[in-house]
Amino acid sequence: MTETATFAAGCFWGVESAFREVPGVVNATVGYTGGTKENPSYREVCTGRTGHAEGVLVEYDPARVSYDDLLNVFFENHDPTQKDRQGPDVGTQYRSAIFTHSPEQEQEARAAVAKLAESGRFRRGIATQIAPAATFWTAEEYHQQYFEKHGIAACHI
Repeated sequence: MTETATFAAGCFWGVESAFREVPGVVNATVGYTGGTKENPSYREVCTGRTGHAEGVLVEYDPARVSYDDLLNVFFENHDPTQKDRQGPDVGTQYRSAIFTHSPEQEQEARAAVAKLAESGRFRRGIATQIAPAATFWTAEEYHQQYFEKHGIAACHI
């Protein structure tokens, strides 16, 4: 049986690619979450007016990979101290966020953020938001597995 996790960490192409490489991840889908508009388009999300983040819905086998392992992948693949941006991508749609699907995920996410904040790894505070999972709107097909479709190895982050 699989479980679901949702993360936002800037441009969703690189985040999706990172999660697809994790043994135990069954699927990773890019889309939009955490906003107010129903079924938003990429163009609408890019305006910053829908409230959505570019996110990745991760379906995983908890017998093969733990939620804590997924949190580690999340934090290793972006700068969680940047508010509403990642590198040159600026706007609320590029925010760092963990959208939890259960009280257990929320507890683990809060513990991971606290541990990271106490680690001294970053000079700035952790800006990652933690919120209950909202409706996840799958992005347009041309965004799915973008790196694989275009022969790109990695993001700018």
